[in-house]
Amino acid sequence: MDNVNKTLYIPLYGKALVSRKGIILTDKKAEQIWESEGFPLKGKSRSKWLAYYMAMRSAVFDNCLKTELTKDSTAAVLHIGCGMDSRIERVGCGEHKWYDVDFPEVIKLRKKYYTETGNYKMTAGDVRKTDWLGEIPAGTNAVVVFEGVSMYLTTDEIKNFMRALGEHFCNVKLLMDCYTERGAAATKIKNPINDVGVDTVYGIDDPKILETDMGFSFVREHEMTPQDMINELKGAERLFFKSMFGGKFAKSIYRIYEFEKR
Repeated sequence: MDNVNKTLYIPLYGKALVSRKGIILTDKKAEQIWESEGFPLKGKSRSKWLAYYMAMRSAVFDNCLKTELTKDSTAAVLHIGCGMDSRIERVGCGEHKWYDVDFPEVIKLRKKYYTETGNYKMTAGDVRKTDWLGEIPAGTNAVVVFEGVSMYLTTDEIKNFMRALGEHFCNVKLLMDCYTERGAAATKIKNPINDVGVDTVYGIDDPKILETDMGFSFVREHEMTPQDMINELKGAERLFFKSMFGGKFAKSIYRIYEFEKR
């Protein structure tokens, strides 16, 4: 597994940690996989503060996805860069078709812990090469979760992927987290992903630069660390986390954007 793929263990550890603590996110599957895999994270990768942050990020994506699926009973779900994430279990697909997508070696590992059903499939693919979209029925609507991926792609690579989505589906809602340019630059100093060997990431300051000729438009920015989730922390932990991860400084580093194509 290459270094970018190894980054999947960082949010997995974070979700397992908060799930054991009984805060922010319930994720028994993350607990199970983390205990079984036991990847040797080190340094900031094992920070409880990062664990809280990753868990809140995932919970925000979960809540956004739930909302979108109630609006469109026909939309397919694409979870890009799914890693070992159990979003399919936390959210549930119901009658929606759900496709978890990641590199072949990740999907191979994932199949040790997850089982496909009539509505749930695991698809091997690289967002920089979108031939795998041919395995997914075209001409439907889609909700695409793009969590923890964009920072490893250039702006042109992201645009090309969005263009492919726009050509394949009718209406598309895309949820994406991004480093800002400041955030990307800060990774050269110290970032948890450095602990698994990743040293090149990209940032986006203006989400409108991703509006493509396929009709994608920027809709809104979502709060990365909502106050109700911060409130699940106690005492000094809550105060410290809010000051470091819930204010303007944190927003200057990392953001969640929503796009749509109609």
